[in-house]
Amino acid sequence: QLQASGGGLVQSGGSLRLSCVVRGRTLYDYIMGWFRQAPGKEREFVATISRSGRVTDYPASVKGRFTISRDNDKNTVYLQMNSLNPEDTAVYYCAADSSPFVDVIRTVVTNYEDWGQGTQVTVSS
Repeated sequence: QLQASGGGLVQSGGSLRLSCVVRGRTLYDYIMGWFRQAPGKEREFVATISRSGRVTDYPASVKGRFTISRDNDKNTVYLQMNSLNPEDTAVYYCAADSSPFVDVIRTVVTNYEDWGQGTQVTVSS
């Protein structure tokens, strides 16, 4: 089970940190990702991190503003979001994909096998 939290309403230029707690399994066994979905749009990739934490990736739209990290001891993945703008408004989902490889990442929605319930992020102008 994946439980995302930390969303809310923030002004443009503000920051939020999302958390995703993984329950009932060992976080280290999973590649983790964050995705978002705005009304009327497809779910899109936001960030991914390898099992080891050494490899990350972001799309150009958030690179330099968002940072994904993981604490395997706490079974938690984080998404630090800075310099938010109204285009970042969406429901944010965390996702997990089991993998035998420690430095592999995943950027495609269909690669992920488990999803959290989502947390709403709203950025006002």
